[in-house]
Amino acid sequence: MNLESFYEYCLSKKGVTEHFPFDQDTLVFKVGGKMFALSSLSRWEKREPSVNLKCDPERAQELRAQYDDIKPGWHMSKIHWNTITINKEVPDTLIKELINHSYDLICSGLTNKNQINLL
Repeated sequence: MNLESFYEYCLSKKGVTEHFPFDQDTLVFKVGGKMFALSSLSRWEKREPSVNLKCDPERAQELRAQYDDIKPGWHMSKIHWNTITINKEVPDTLIKELINHSYDLICSGLTNKNQINLL
């Protein structure tokens, strides 16, 4: 997966916006004003890309046990977020599935009004 395909995949989801709330390096994708994916642009440039994604706590533990390249979320809640190293052992199809999972978790936590706006 390259930066362009990651970027386009995240933005293709309904109601997603991009932001740089922390600095000019950390690209954040939000839905309903809530973060669901974060990635460092400089890490992509260094060919060490990774992404932080929200994850169900049980599934997060299972994924960490299965893949060395899925770790507790860096600078995030270690229970609810994973950091996934891209272009290593984790298949692109799984990364897309985990982007979907993170997006869905955030959407399910939105108010009914904000969920309706995504329809």
